[in-house]
Amino acid sequence: MKKLRFHPCGNFRERYEQELTVFETDFGRLWTTLGIVALFALVPFVASPYTLYVINTIGIVAIAAVGLNILIGYTGQISLGHGAFFGVGAYGAAVLATRWDWPLAAAVPAAGLITALVGMVFGLPSSRLKGLYLTIATLAGQFIIEYVLVHWDTVTMGTMGITLPPPSLWGWEIRGDVGFFYLIFPVFILMLWMAVNLMRTKYGRAFVAIRDNDRAAEGMGIAIFPYKLLSFAISSFYAGVAGALFAYYTVSITTEPFNLALSVEYIAMVIIGGMGNMAGAVFGAVFITVLNEILRWGTDMMMNMGIFGSMGLNMAPLREFVFGLAIVIFIIFEPRGLAEVWRIWRSSFRLWPFSY
Repeated sequence: MKKLRFHPCGNFRERYEQELTVFETDFGRLWTTLGIVALFALVPFVASPYTLYVINTIGIVAIAAVGLNILIGYTGQISLGHGAFFGVGAYGAAVLATRWDWPLAAAVPAAGLITALVGMVFGLPSSRLKGLYLTIATLAGQFIIEYVLVHWDTVTMGTMGITLPPPSLWGWEIRGDVGFFYLIFPVFILMLWMAVNLMRTKYGRAFVAIRDNDRAAEGMGIAIFPYKLLSFAISSFYAGVAGALFAYYTVSITTEPFNLALSVEYIAMVIIGGMGNMAGAVFGAVFITVLNEILRWGTDMMMNMGIFGSMGLNMAPLREFVFGLAIVIFIIFEPRGLAEVWRIWRSSFRLWPFSY
């Protein structure tokens, strides 16, 4: 009697190792490897200095956006203080580098840890508050940190700012946009890899359970408050590392960039990119950074042409208006963000020329 053979008609996993893999196929691994090789081998030498500056900025803000996505997209805790945490990381690295002569390899992770501790302090209200009330609490944290950075003159130098020494990494002098490219993007890839794998552990699954239904998660035995506090710490650590890289990249830092508008930008990155999706945070960082540059270029061009005339000084709120409009458009037409657009396009490309 002929033995029948059954072939699987779906993507079935039989071992935990298969469930935990980042890439399910060798095709995905191959293209990811080729993309990373092309990124490091071609981009620094093909891109113009301005384009490379924009790319480096994307790498820095993407690290902070991934951290905020862990807090908002995966844990469901809304924060309006991420821009201030970014500033804490920048000033932490600057103080360590200028006053205690810490090298870059030690100052950047130390700034992340300092920011994580500050984030845990402002995450304490999450034990009693959630939703809009927690958002207001983090907004208060934003203003408190801004006040401290401006008025703690003995540490932050107040409005004078801090100028960092030229960075070096194990004897390698980091100079120019190309040098910082090879510093920023290895850190970005490492931090993204850590975030992706974190979501596959029991901690990441606990974050998702708290986001979906905190009472049900508590009934399952998940200690809600420690996990919320841990999420604040991890998110702030990412913001601190990004802020430290930003401080070294810009050489001189002041308190002006780390305001509420920066926090709104990071929330826009998460929403537009796609909440609860690591790739979405990267897409959002690219979108908002490029949109910033387009608005800056367009505004400068129209003001130089005299189109606005006496209204030129009133064009500052244009960026906030465009950000708000972009958020509303994405919430209405594509609530899952650019990550969902990418998923649909990728699926269509994979199934072409068939429509199903």
